[in-house]
Amino acid sequence: MSVRDKPCTQDTRLHEVFGVPVTDLYAQAAAPDASAAVTRALELRSFLALAEEQVARIRDRVHEAMAPERDMDELSAADLRMDTQWLEAALSARDGYRAALDDLLHTMPPLHAQARPTRFAQQTVTTTLPPASAAPAPAHVGAARSRRR
Repeated sequence: MSVRDKPCTQDTRLHEVFGVPVTDLYAQAAAPDASAAVTRALELRSFLALAEEQVARIRDRVHEAMAPERDMDELSAADLRMDTQWLEAALSARDGYRAALDDLLHTMPPLHAQARPTRFAQQTVTTTLPPASAAPAPAHVGAARSRRR
C-alpha cells in the first residue's frame, strides 16, 4: 500500500489548512509549480503515516501476545522488552513528525489569505531640516539628570 493511501491522524487538519483532500494535495505536489509548503507538509505527513503504522503494529503484537486465550508458556519477557523498545522508538518518531508538521501548519497563512496576492503601497515620508545657520542646542539639553541623595 502506498503511503498516499495510508490513513494519518493529521489528514483532517491538512484538509482544513489547504482546503482540499490529501489525495488532491499529492496531485498538487506532483506538479512542477508545487508550493514548497505543500511539498514539505506531505513529506512530513508521509513520515507520520509510516510512524503511526509502526506504532499500531507493535501495539497489536503486544495485545496478541497478552491475549487471555494465549498459552502462558508462550509469554516471553525478552520479546516484550524488545517490543517496548520498538514502541518507544516508534512513539518518539511519531511525536517528532507530528510536532514538525504542527509547526509547519502553524506558520501557514489562513486559507483565504493564501489565494490572493498581497500588494503593498509604497509610502513616503517627507521631512525638513532646520536651516544650517540655526544655533546649536544648549549643553544641558538631553543630558541625564544627576540623582540627589
